[in-house]
Amino acid sequence: MANLGSREGHVPRRRAPWRVYEGLSARDLVRVPGLLSLSRVPLAALFPFTVARPAWAIGTLLVAGATDVLDGWYARHFHQQTRTGAALDGLTDKIFILTVVASLLLSGILSPIEVVLLATRELGELALTVRLAADRERRRHVRLRPANVGGKLATGLQYAATIAVIAGSEQRVLFIGAAAIAGVFAAASYWNRTIEATRARA
Repeated sequence: MANLGSREGHVPRRRAPWRVYEGLSARDLVRVPGLLSLSRVPLAALFPFTVARPAWAIGTLLVAGATDVLDGWYARHFHQQTRTGAALDGLTDKIFILTVVASLLLSGILSPIEVVLLATRELGELALTVRLAADRERRRHVRLRPANVGGKLATGLQYAATIAVIAGSEQRVLFIGAAAIAGVFAAASYWNRTIEATRARA
């Protein structure tokens, strides 16, 4: 009879193939950084009702942008950086931006081509997600990480471009172009970061 305590009798615990969500905590949702991030969800719900009123729409964008800056600043300043916060920050950013872009598209303020240009980062991240979903070995090594400088710059330029569009600025093309370029670089940096992480843990 095999000794269950021996190496021969021990059956190693199978590691979960998808470990991106390890270390998340519901408690972190009710800390100040989490609440600031979550505030972008009701702001996203409000935005479609402000499209016909540029001042209100821009005000909503500015408030959302302020929460995006403050949640990260507060987390760093008061040592409350967590995996939950990193995940929530990215998720609520996308909920807000996608709601804004969809609202402006449906109202005719943005063209489909402009939407694609504003969403270059999200499209790149979607391609990365599909790539990971198809590669079980790679996704074993994925970890949630805070947005890097490129990601935050892309988000900031998305906000700036959207404000320019709503305000009817003659420079909207320049803002949208800048946001598109920043989005490409941000998506490329996420791809590179993921590839390096998988190589390091291979």
